[in-house]
Amino acid sequence: MSGLFRSRLGRALATGGGSGVIAILLLLGGVFDGAERSSYDMRARAFTTARDGEDEVVLILVDEQSLEWALEAQGQSWPWPRAYYAAIADFAARANVASLTFDVIYSDDSFYGVGDDQVFADAVERQGRTVAAVFYGRETGREEPFPDYLPRERATVSMDSADLDRMRSVERALFPVPELSAAAAAFGNVSIAPDPDGIYRRSPLVSSFRGDAVPSLALAAWFVGVSETEEGVAAAGLTNDAAALSAHTLRLSERSASVGDLTIPLDRSANMIVRFEAGARERERFSAAGIIQSEIRLASGSEESPVVHPEELEGRHVMVGFSAAGLYDLRPMPVDGAAAGVEFHAAMLENLLSGRFMRQASPVVDLLYVVVLAFIAGFATAMVRSLSATVVALVGAPLLPVILSSAAYAGGYWMPLVVPAAAGTIGAVSAAVLNYMTEGRERRFIKGAFSQYLSPAVIEKLLEDPSRLQLGGERRELTIFFSDLQGFTSLSEGLTPDELIALLNDYLSDMTDIVTDSGGTVDKFEGDAIIAFWNAPLDVPNHPQVAVSAALECQRRLDELRPAFRERVGRDLHMRIGMNTGEAVVGNMGSRSRFDYTMLGDAVNLAARLEGVNKQFGTYTMISESTASALSDGIACRELGRIAVVGRSEPVRVYEPMPADVYHAGRRRFQTFSEALARYYDGDFEGARADFLALADDPPAQKYAEKCRALAADPPESWNGVWVMESK
Repeated sequence: MSGLFRSRLGRALATGGGSGVIAILLLLGGVFDGAERSSYDMRARAFTTARDGEDEVVLILVDEQSLEWALEAQGQSWPWPRAYYAAIADFAARANVASLTFDVIYSDDSFYGVGDDQVFADAVERQGRTVAAVFYGRETGREEPFPDYLPRERATVSMDSADLDRMRSVERALFPVPELSAAAAAFGNVSIAPDPDGIYRRSPLVSSFRGDAVPSLALAAWFVGVSETEEGVAAAGLTNDAAALSAHTLRLSERSASVGDLTIPLDRSANMIVRFEAGARERERFSAAGIIQSEIRLASGSEESPVVHPEELEGRHVMVGFSAAGLYDLRPMPVDGAAAGVEFHAAMLENLLSGRFMRQASPVVDLLYVVVLAFIAGFATAMVRSLSATVVALVGAPLLPVILSSAAYAGGYWMPLVVPAAAGTIGAVSAAVLNYMTEGRERRFIKGAFSQYLSPAVIEKLLEDPSRLQLGGERRELTIFFSDLQGFTSLSEGLTPDELIALLNDYLSDMTDIVTDSGGTVDKFEGDAIIAFWNAPLDVPNHPQVAVSAALECQRRLDELRPAFRERVGRDLHMRIGMNTGEAVVGNMGSRSRFDYTMLGDAVNLAARLEGVNKQFGTYTMISESTASALSDGIACRELGRIAVVGRSEPVRVYEPMPADVYHAGRRRFQTFSEALARYYDGDFEGARADFLALADDPPAQKYAEKCRALAADPPESWNGVWVMESK
């Protein structure tokens, strides 16, 4: 086992596998079932949308306003006469609604006498598309079969007996009074049970009542609504007589039920999970008082305008229910903690009408889903190396299940969220702790050992892959930087050791910060000298431009520091820089026990020589032609000449770089220098000398004037314009 944890891949596999095992235990143990249901409600609320246009299902609610109107305007206390509901049925008939459903159980005779029940029944019969509520239960209700007065064919659907055995079985019922039972077009079950946390999320599509399949209130309303027109029958794939629910056949498969062409997904207990697509309180609703008043005015021929016009309900599915708090029909639902019970049936009917449902995956799919997500969280966290990547992995462990489960909800699937998030977080944290324990010591050693010598970029590379701490290198194009302080040897002789070290530390710190901040790697320090390069170990796009910009910034920073340094040492400090771009071998070089990340090659030697050549020209920054040719806007150069350095037979053109604005400010002077240099190349030493002497304040021009005087006094036998450097 210790060998397994020694490698990063082994740790990743172990922690990922452990996360998967935890996910299995959490899922099968039901530890987070309550939290999972709450997370589902959060998704339901997050994905509800504002309604756009008319609702297909609308509500007529006996609300507080209706109770107040009845009491104040009619002197009518609760319970209402059923003649009030008759007025609602007559208004629905006048509006030609698709269906009218009462989420009210009229199981007892009216308080106002049998005649009141008959008035209501007559209105229901006139309306012709009314669904009445029946309560089917296991403990609540009366132990009785279908009564003789209730048309059984309007209360049941056809279903195979084997399928029926899989549905919820009930033995008790509360049926409407005989008058209403004889008049209603269909009957639906209003009995729904909450989940263990008391929230209503699902309902049986049909229930088994004494060997018969009885539909839910919403399914009965759907049958009545779509069966009233030929178009509705065709759209739903129904071909049977719509006047009898029993003419319709419901077929059950493993995880769904089908009626005609409509397939309705079911959960593992054969319940339909209701998909709440809009906030419950956003569904269009009408006060029962307004509907009743409107029917009274329209029926009496009153000139007073109705509160609600029939056209507002035409062709729509209407459900009647209670929302007043004192009527005790408020239920907690995912989108509303205290919604009218009829809202649940309305949402269920909307699902049936739109064909948009909520599905639950099979237990096997759920198990695979949580295991894979948990494994990814543990595995990914164990594989990452940097602190930032570890933080991202730790955040992503719970965030990925949130994103995927939310996306699944939007697509109509209830996928677990809490279990994969919890298991993934446990796995990710475990992986991070394990990485820290097994690699923390090694990382701290590398940082401590090399932070004083290598750039942060190189250190990060080593931390990501400690195997790079081996001998070996690669050939890369680099831009190479050598710098030295002018006259530092004589300067150091006048300082105490403490003063010298303090001066060097201050100087080198500022220069090194500029180099490393630009992406450069400091190779080494040799006394006051700095050796650095760009484009290794990390790629630096356009590295010549970046490197020369850093060199100019070093000179600018030294200009700022010069007054303070003068006070400390009694003289000005100047830095000479030589730079070249070319291929070099770069990597870890040295012995097996001690090595440095460094470079070597002819390109490196040339950069070192150019630093020294500055002495010959009186300049402080010199770059080769290969570096100058790669520069772009912002940096200008003047050609200093063609030189042959010590140890290199092939001549090279060299340039002095400067900020573009500095070049443009001295353009006339640089043009004169360029013309004098052209005469020098042509062998016109006297003419060139005269032009150079005209640039009295330009050190390179004065150096060339002296060179031209010597050449004019002793002309060479052959001339190629190359200035041969005789010293380093």
